[in-house]
Amino acid sequence: MALQITLDQDAATAPFEQIRAQIAELARSGALPVGYKLPTVRGFAEELGLAANTVAKAYRALEADGVIETRGRHGTFIAAAGDATLRRAAEAAQTYAQRARRLGLDRAAALAAVEDALRAVYGDSA
Repeated sequence: MALQITLDQDAATAPFEQIRAQIAELARSGALPVGYKLPTVRGFAEELGLAANTVAKAYRALEADGVIETRGRHGTFIAAAGDATLRRAAEAAQTYAQRARRLGLDRAAALAAVEDALRAVYGDSA
């Protein structure tokens, strides 16, 4: 199975973010199964016609999100995403809730701010 990533050079979204988002979605959908070995940073960069730093930045973001894991010299693999992804989302939500309370927002105002942010990121259908 070859990793198929399509970059839109005319998009407002940076190439590293396009790579990150597509790999994350492929992992989330199961199209890239847990344990799938990703190409090396250099090899993938050459394949995409990008600088190695661009692919490395996408891989670092994916690793921070728990989507992939690097196993030293063995390579980079799709991680068991469910637990790590949900745990990180719960941590982010907890941090937000605590901050909103410290700022003096009531529950309705805190939820409204989240809804606004989700609409901005996901579009009007959030």
